[in-house]
Amino acid sequence: MPLATPVDRELLHTRAITMRGYIREDGLWDIEGHLTDNKSYAFDTEARGRVEPDMPVHEMRVRLTVDDNLVIQACEASTDHHPYPVCPSITPAFSRLAGIRIGVGWMREVRRVVGGRKGCTHIVEMLAQMGTVAYQTHVAKSRFKGESRSDPDKPGPRPLVIDTCHAMASDGPLIKARFPEYYTGD
Repeated sequence: MPLATPVDRELLHTRAITMRGYIREDGLWDIEGHLTDNKSYAFDTEARGRVEPDMPVHEMRVRLTVDDNLVIQACEASTDHHPYPVCPSITPAFSRLAGIRIGVGWMREVRRVVGGRKGCTHIVEMLAQMGTVAYQTHVAKSRFKGESRSDPDKPGPRPLVIDTCHAMASDGPLIKARFPEYYTGD
């Protein structure tokens, strides 16, 4: 169902985020994020001069390379458009995310390593969503690689998706149908 029709208004700001997950030929996974911020009006800045409506105010990219356990093997970040000349100088700091596992406590670790003055707010915001994209990409692993459980009668590990949202509640109908061995209702 779409949102209700809004009152008359004028667009001032657009943030576009695109994220993609890839399987690599070496068996690792690349998760890439791209963020742009644009204004609908032109404005002048000290550092860049005039910024026109079709020019990004911000443009950042991030690539996480992860293994089958969602442990980051490498992280690369770039800042192509920015409001201040110093902004791109922090992107090498994101390589320090190597070794961190995407899972419980993921964003706590990201903030510890590259949060606040140790990083870039926009790239850190993207990383939160990239964790979800990494998981969604990784879920495709068994389908893409044609893998299946060795013993279909023996339960596999508890799926990470359980209790991550209303639809995936451990006592809900989806878990009862898909993962009855982990269903906690009734």
